[in-house]
Amino acid sequence: MILDLEPIFNNEGMVREFDYEIDFSAQELSGFKPFAKPVKVIGKVGNKTGIVELEATADFELELNCDRCAKPITVPVQTEISHTLVTHLNDETNDELLLISDLRFDLDEIVTEDVFLNLPAKFLCKDDCKGMCFKCGKDLNSGSCSCEKDIDPRLEALKQLLDN
Repeated sequence: MILDLEPIFNNEGMVREFDYEIDFSAQELSGFKPFAKPVKVIGKVGNKTGIVELEATADFELELNCDRCAKPITVPVQTEISHTLVTHLNDETNDELLLISDLRFDLDEIVTEDVFLNLPAKFLCKDDCKGMCFKCGKDLNSGSCSCEKDIDPRLEALKQLLDN
């Protein structure tokens, strides 16, 4: 979605609201395409006393596998998007301000960037997911497996003492 920001930058107190969807079905995350439904973006751009602020929320669901047990899961995610927009920078190293060069702004780019930057590092079916046995592949959430646990070779001498 392209926003024409000229009226907002030139009129103090002006606000433009938006409510639209972005198709992320072609986007990949760890080799999968988890965006089965479009990302819903609701927000506004407003000029408050000469400062132009972008505030939005992106709501979506990810359909992927649990990172520990590999069960298919659907994870609802909400990303808050907040940026201060400027037409020129006095300090080029300031990364808190978003430079708008021609007063036309592609909102999809910043939404995409913020969505991917704010994704959790791990996706779990539940907080206490036990995962899978690395030997036999049994789901440890449904019970323990019969695999013998490996002993740290550094502690092998202590095990021999306990066996005697």
